[in-house]
Amino acid sequence: MAHDTHDKTPANLPKATYEVHAPRLPRIPFLAVSVGLITVVGSWIPLVLFARARQIPSSEPRVSFVQDMGTQPRYNAQQSSEVFEDGRAARLPIPGTVARGHLDEDDHYHHGFERVKGPDGKMVNKFFDTFPEQVKVTPALVKRGQDRFNIYCSVCHGLDGQGHGQVNEMAVEDKEAKWVQVASLPSDAVRVRPVGHIYNTINVGIRNMSGYGAQVPVADRWAIVAYVRSLQYGQNAPEDAVPAENRNTSQAAAK
Repeated sequence: MAHDTHDKTPANLPKATYEVHAPRLPRIPFLAVSVGLITVVGSWIPLVLFARARQIPSSEPRVSFVQDMGTQPRYNAQQSSEVFEDGRAARLPIPGTVARGHLDEDDHYHHGFERVKGPDGKMVNKFFDTFPEQVKVTPALVKRGQDRFNIYCSVCHGLDGQGHGQVNEMAVEDKEAKWVQVASLPSDAVRVRPVGHIYNTINVGIRNMSGYGAQVPVADRWAIVAYVRSLQYGQNAPEDAVPAENRNTSQAAAK
């Protein structure tokens, strides 16, 4: 027969002294919890640094456990070198090489002339007197040409193309011995030149004038040619090309 232990418990004892309690672990000290959290969060820092390093360019070589060819000597921009005879580390393109996708087969568009046999059998340049098929002479193209002309050409040729730009005037004023008077684009000598000749002049230069092929893209060179033609026509237009009501005004402005 089971006996109830509570019956034998003295009535004057508090309940906490005889009740059975489930065992429990002691509370972890606050210092230990703090150190643990800091350690866990701190372990994430290298991961953040690795992710950041993958996104930010650096001049330092990457860390390579197996070197292979990952780290080797190199030259910086504009650095000299004793390996080559001319002392330059940066090498010029080999003559005759063509960059991928830059095979300029259309002589009319890219050069303004074609190579043909002359009367004596020798190869000569024949300049095209028409714009290429890719170039549609429109008011927008002429406007673009004016914009490029004012940037690259007007400093010598002047805004009106007559050869009185700031560079020319300063050189003449200083009596520069090697300076040659800039050509007047509306003059008869330039007006008779084919458009391909004007394009080639912009591209590679002529006599003392340097070429602007490196600064001006092909399409903009043709735009400048179109604007030069508009300057030539505008300053040498026949009288019947001017509306009757504006002829007196034009004649007065010319005087």
